[in-house]
Amino acid sequence: MDIKSIWDFFQNEILGMAWLNRLIGSLLNALGLDVTEKIGGSVQFFIYDLIKIMVLLGVLIFIISYIQSFFPPERTKKILGRFHGIGANIIAALLGTVTPFCSCSSIPLFIGFTSAGLPLGVTFSFLISSPMVDLGSLVLLMSVFGWKVAFVYVIIGLIIAVVGGTLIEKMHLENQVEEFIRNGKSIDIPQEELHIKDRLKYAWEQVCGTAKKVFPFVIIGVGLGAVIHNWIPEDFIVKALGDNNPFGVVLATVAGVPMYADIFGTIPIAEALLGKGALLGVVLSFMMAVTTLSLPSMIMLRKAVKTKLLGIFIVICTVGIIIVGYAFNALQNILI
Repeated sequence: MDIKSIWDFFQNEILGMAWLNRLIGSLLNALGLDVTEKIGGSVQFFIYDLIKIMVLLGVLIFIISYIQSFFPPERTKKILGRFHGIGANIIAALLGTVTPFCSCSSIPLFIGFTSAGLPLGVTFSFLISSPMVDLGSLVLLMSVFGWKVAFVYVIIGLIIAVVGGTLIEKMHLENQVEEFIRNGKSIDIPQEELHIKDRLKYAWEQVCGTAKKVFPFVIIGVGLGAVIHNWIPEDFIVKALGDNNPFGVVLATVAGVPMYADIFGTIPIAEALLGKGALLGVVLSFMMAVTTLSLPSMIMLRKAVKTKLLGIFIVICTVGIIIVGYAFNALQNILI
């Protein structure tokens, strides 16, 4: 067996859990539900994706949270404080990959870093990277779209985070941060050394807490994915989000902003859209917009920064997402 065959097996059967999809299909057929019909196909899609995503979510959060236990906020601030210039933005973007999975969870950390006196551009690189790019998104994207798409998505997400933070730094917008944050004081609390047992306990608590928080959004996302996958005509999707619509990327980006979900809630929708003929760049633009620019997180961020800085942040992210979307459209035949 060659390396490609081994990798295909790992991607399809381990990450993609194709065996689970076949098992659910067989069980539903045994119960008299034809999975080739719309209703049966929707039920199969819903059960399969829900189980797959929650299992992957649990495993990934456990691993990532264990890693994260080595990077508490105080230690993270000390690490970032050692770097300057674009190097600090790169480190901040990379650290964002081992932090919470949605922008609303990242904003409190952003506020803490800003209050501690870290450069504004550095904290914004972290804020962009944290919800858009994480180790979970890498593995989950790999399970659905393949390693090429996952790798390029993460790299481009990091580039957006670094460039966005650098631009904000060059604009010298420190006066656009709310006064209570600028005048906030950071108290250095010594971090007690955690033992393996403590880290495992912390990781399990993160799994339970995050699962409870995201489960409703995963159900909504999987439900929408099932509807798109089995009930919306393929011609409609192709016309709205395929080659025939040059503004598909812009439309998908704008459509993603009012929603609130994380990478786990958007994956089933993206998977269904791609299966119906939507372009890859359109699908990924939608995912990036939902995870980075959701309306609830922008409302929360507005409490920390003034309107001008919030507007600049939104413009930078939106332009970056749209550029990425069209780039992925152009590379679709190579990546898939």
